[in-house]
Amino acid sequence: MYTPQFSDTASISVRRLAWALGASMPAAVNRLVGLLPSLYSPGLVCQRCKDHTKCALCVFSKQVSEQDKSSLLAM
Repeated sequence: MYTPQFSDTASISVRRLAWALGASMPAAVNRLVGLLPSLYSPGLVCQRCKDHTKCALCVFSKQVSEQDKSSLLAM
């Protein structure tokens, strides 16, 4: 699997978010990823997708309910 290198700003910011959440950095990133469909149009993301083999695992393939969004935003 591809593991991207994060900028210092991204790494430092995620670390602080993780501390605020009382969670690990991967857990903090997972929460951020879960919120992406509420920030970016899933339709546009899916339209421009270059790999349709993993749609079942992709957060853009399903709608984020207000309850899910509230849960992801809760600290």
